[in-house]
Amino acid sequence: MFNMAFTMPGAAAVASYHLLALAVWTLFIVKGAAQEIEADAQNLATDDVVVVEGEVATISCRVKNNDDSVIQLLNPSRQTIYFREVRPLKDNRFQLVNFSSSELRVSLSNVSLVDEGRYVCQLYTDPPQEAFATITVLVPPDTPTIDANKDIVSEGEEVEFTCSTTGSKPPAEIKWLKGDQELQESTSNFEEDPKEEKLFNVTSKLVLRVSRLDDGLPVTCQVEHPAVKDLQAMKDLQAQRYLDVQYEPQVQVTVSYPQGLTREGDTLELTCTANGKPQPKLIWQRLDEEIPDRAILSVENLVLESLNKTDNGTYRCRAFNDVGESYDDYVLFVYDAPTTTPPPTTTTTTTTTIPTITEDSRAGTEVPRSVDHAVIGGVVAVVVFAILCLLIVLGRYFARHKGTYFTHEAKGADDAADADTAIINAEGGQNNSDEKKEYFI
Repeated sequence: MFNMAFTMPGAAAVASYHLLALAVWTLFIVKGAAQEIEADAQNLATDDVVVVEGEVATISCRVKNNDDSVIQLLNPSRQTIYFREVRPLKDNRFQLVNFSSSELRVSLSNVSLVDEGRYVCQLYTDPPQEAFATITVLVPPDTPTIDANKDIVSEGEEVEFTCSTTGSKPPAEIKWLKGDQELQESTSNFEEDPKEEKLFNVTSKLVLRVSRLDDGLPVTCQVEHPAVKDLQAMKDLQAQRYLDVQYEPQVQVTVSYPQGLTREGDTLELTCTANGKPQPKLIWQRLDEEIPDRAILSVENLVLESLNKTDNGTYRCRAFNDVGESYDDYVLFVYDAPTTTPPPTTTTTTTTTIPTITEDSRAGTEVPRSVDHAVIGGVVAVVVFAILCLLIVLGRYFARHKGTYFTHEAKGADDAADADTAIINAEGGQNNSDEKKEYFI
């Protein structure tokens, strides 16, 4: 009994401790659930704002299912801009756009870089709710400048262009164009502006190897930035330089006259055209010999009158300028003059063919028929050939059928006085008749 008296009070104490702990945990859970329900019931929301320097930014604090809790807007320094519809902050750039139980909307005009930061929308609940709106200020770049390490460049050489723009946020992008073709061979870098924090200076370099086709083309440095959307403003953010490319001449000699063969007595006119920069000078030469004294020379033309074979040779037009020189040759070969003989006297015979008119009994109309001598000649040839073939066949036939036969004539029949005597004599002399031969030819 004694032991039980001391044991029972210990068990009751342990049970009381557990009940107390359970009650504390239940209180915390209920309070947390109530806060979650209240937070869900009064959802506070806002949005980030991106604005170009000098323009207007609008901040909106929105509440869903508000229970008349107070809404206020604070600046990045936690100073109250608006408490409900009242503005404690003395900055006239902040203006109330809309106030209700579900929204507090405030505008900020003439935004500058100092206005950047995180603004706070605050709802007085237990505990207070906060939402953050970040204002980001875009600063457009200044007009770019473009420079080149050479004003005049020769064909095949390289020229380096440098384009720079200052005072942008974020850093501007620079792209290059040659004529209408966009180039990708550039390198760009940027650095913070030493005079103004948060602003950047951008520099881009382009190296080009030029040809004569590039002469006169514009090289454009185009600056792009998210703060610039207007087309006219984008055109203002570009700079140009025109390529001045010098190149050696290209020469071509053409024959202006004559168009065909060059013959003795003709006049030869050659024309030399050259394209180069600077404008090339032209010189006419004759290889290995002097140009004939009678030749008429001008800057581009060479004229030789009354050609003869002593004018044969190679005539060269040379063109040169400060970049280089080139030439083109024309090889002259003078042919003999065409011979002139009197035209032969000929007698012209006119033959008139009168068509033969035959009557077509089937159609009842007259049909003209002309004599074709070729047809007649062919018919005659066929007939002669047929006759020759027939003669050959007959000759071979008779040659195969030749033979002999016997006749018995009475001897002395010629001496008989009359016919009866001749017959009698013939009958009696048949046995003594001679053998005679006859041949068929």
